[in-house]
Amino acid sequence: MDRSHPLLPHTDADTPLPAVAHANFTIGDVVRHRMFDFRGVIFDIDPVFANTDEWYDAIPQDLRPRKDQPFYHLLAENGDSSYVAYVSQGNLVPDDSDEPVDHPALSGLFTDYQDGRYMLRREHRH
Repeated sequence: MDRSHPLLPHTDADTPLPAVAHANFTIGDVVRHRMFDFRGVIFDIDPVFANTDEWYDAIPQDLRPRKDQPFYHLLAENGDSSYVAYVSQGNLVPDDSDEPVDHPALSGLFTDYQDGRYMLRREHRH
């Protein structure tokens, strides 16, 4: 493999590229946090942790997820509000309530809600 390609991380020839975990969810999936009472729609996926160290360090140490797993950006909701959440794959489970998510940003990114997931608007697909 040509490791001098501009889109690949620079490594020494003998250093293997880091493994990337498989994403269990996809954009448009409705998921629920496994420990906290909120759910949401996935609108972006990072193959590994890509937030700030301050954000990560603010999580109690006994609850901190591993950084070497996919992290998901969610349009989230709970009983009180709507917000954006950043959640590790290990803390998400499929939401089987078959209820749509009520978030004000949904219509800007997604169209229909079908079979428990949202369809990404054509202009946001690539």
